[in-house]
Amino acid sequence: MFFRHAARTALVLVAPLTFQACATKGFVRNQIATVRVATDSAIAAEREARIAADNEMAARVAALRTDLDGLRSEFGAKITAMEGALKFVMPVTFAFDDATVTQQARPLLERFARVVKSYYPTSTITIEGFADPAGSEQYNLELSRERAENVQSALGSLGLSGNPLRVVGYGEARLVNRGAAKNDPGAQANRRVVFVIENAGAEASIALGPSMK
Repeated sequence: MFFRHAARTALVLVAPLTFQACATKGFVRNQIATVRVATDSAIAAEREARIAADNEMAARVAALRTDLDGLRSEFGAKITAMEGALKFVMPVTFAFDDATVTQQARPLLERFARVVKSYYPTSTITIEGFADPAGSEQYNLELSRERAENVQSALGSLGLSGNPLRVVGYGEARLVNRGAAKNDPGAQANRRVVFVIENAGAEASIALGPSMK
């Protein structure tokens, strides 16, 4: 009699515990399922964001390539990627012993300013000025810097105001045509400015491709 009563008591005590254990397992399963759904959603959202970013990058690189190709084909620009920067050698040249920016250079400067504003709105732009070997070394340094400063002013007038514009004069260093001065053939190419866009990023190298580097 005692044993039957004890067994019934044990069953009564065990039943709630069993039910509680089942309820706990069910709760854990529901929590795991909820976490799995949230994780899957996060992974899907991250994948979609990555695809969108890749597509945006591809579109930007394609547009940049088109604009750089335009500078090359229409204006004869030579564009080189170098350690995260873009170097533009363009026919912005000057008359002998003169630092005036010519009207012929305006369309090229306008196009260059447009490219900078579109793709590099905060990058530092270095404008390098050069001179032919006529005159003293000190005079040529000053003249080359004045040329760079005048181009800086021209770019500012074209709306290129968001970028730090840095100027440097190299005088008769890095001659394109060695010894050519004044009215010598090729001398005008020595009287030039060169542009360097700092921090151009990896997309510049991608946009240039092997044919433009």
